Amino acid sequence: MDPRDTAPDSWEQEEDAEAPAPAADLPAAFASLNVNAKPFVPNVNAPVFVPSFLQASPGETPSPDGKVNREFNAGKSTIGGQIMYLTGMVDKRTLEKYEREAKEKNRETWYLSWALDTNQEERDKGKTVEVGRAYFETEKKHFTILDAPGHKSFVPNMIGGASQADLAVLVISARKGEFETGFEKGGQTREHAMLAKTAGVKHLIVLINKMDDPTVNWSLERYEECKEKLVPFLKKVGFNPKKDIHFMPCSGLTGANLKEPVVECPWYTGLPFISHLDSLPNFNRSSDGPVRLPIVDKYKDMGTVILGKLESGSISKAQQLVMMPNRHTVEVLSLLSDDVETDDASPGENLKLRLKGIEEEEILPGFILCSPDNLCHSGRTFDAQIVIIEHKSIICPGYNAVLHIHTCIEEVQITALICLVDKKTGDKSKTRPRFVKQDQVCIARLRAAGVICLETFKDFPQMGRFTLRDEGEQTFCLCKLKP
Repeated sequence: MDPRDTAPDSWEQEEDAEAPAPAADLPAAFASLNVNAKPFVPNVNAPVFVPSFLQASPGETPSPDGKVNREFNAGKSTIGGQIMYLTGMVDKRTLEKYEREAKEKNRETWYLSWALDTNQEERDKGKTVEVGRAYFETEKKHFTILDAPGHKSFVPNMIGGASQADLAVLVISARKGEFETGFEKGGQTREHAMLAKTAGVKHLIVLINKMDDPTVNWSLERYEECKEKLVPFLKKVGFNPKKDIHFMPCSGLTGANLKEPVVECPWYTGLPFISHLDSLPNFNRSSDGPVRLPIVDKYKDMGTVILGKLESGSISKAQQLVMMPNRHTVEVLSLLSDDVETDDASPGENLKLRLKGIEEEEILPGFILCSPDNLCHSGRTFDAQIVIIEHKSIICPGYNAVLHIHTCIEEVQITALICLVDKKTGDKSKTRPRFVKQDQVCIARLRAAGVICLETFKDFPQMGRFTLRDEGEQTFCLCKLKP
């Protein structure tokens, strides 16, 4: 057995020169990006826009309203809005309108986030609740932004966003005080990193935001401090620091280092954020496999419409498919990729499908659209390898938790502990353990409250890995299904 097989996706065995730093806390959240590379003609860049509150005081950067200095507010929606503007997807006039409206609500530093936080609750409270969706184009690629919630109360929504992503952007705040209150046990940065890895995110960009803040002032020392505290944990959850992670400093409010290099930051020699996205390799997927499309959402609109990311196979108009686990045969009436109608779709695309043969109320998030001749597995009882990342107490048979697998959420119980697994050698214990605890790896039998769709990790990684969250709504382990 490959020793690396003891982690959700990969477990780096090489010795890390850096000892894990004590967990501090970082306000953080994910803005996830799904990459579908297509040739295109880039948009004309919008003219330079400087908000009025910066024009009034060109020598200093204003501090945000005190109400936003909370764990979830690291600036991800502001960065998302800034990217939309810098790539020409939001024009100057619209941005000026957002600024005026935000100023009327005494929220003048939030105006950029309104490009993604579109409902009134999000704008009034300054926090993302639903997964915002938008699109932008670089010189080489087309991206879908999935702006997932950062607040702890909306982690299930964040999981839905991460399950559709190929690339994740972890946004943290470098501001003095905010960084220190973030990366402790139970902090959202840690949980989001675990969830993104389990969702199958292949590349992680860590944007160290608010580097222009007076308490930071583009300090290399502060940047390295943030980095040093993050790397050990990201490695622990399965990211390879040398291959999977890229750090970069930025300011979401001013757009510094998102499109153009920063004069005040000569020590950073890498590409700006948007240029770095262009430099990433394309995700090559085969269209020859069986159709697998986990459903994120559904609604009625001249029939039944479903949303989801095509993980495998290809879908075309008039194609016959089967909805699992209820085994309904359906026909594809129309399909849209990034809100553009098309005749067929390839793996990796986020789709809207209008279906015939099934009613909207017969579908639940977590159902899977499959090829008729190759249905996904479904059931209630299964064995899985579990890596306990963070958990205060021991876990025994009878333990109840909430399972998150692809787009499905279901209550489960650990009915039996089968064996322990040595993280370094992969050897399995000959006796059944009575309990497992933090930093241990085991194989356990689980039973779900209802029937769920799943595959073994070996055959289909995207549908074979999952997380468990405890009753305190904290993610504590990463898991993958065994044959």
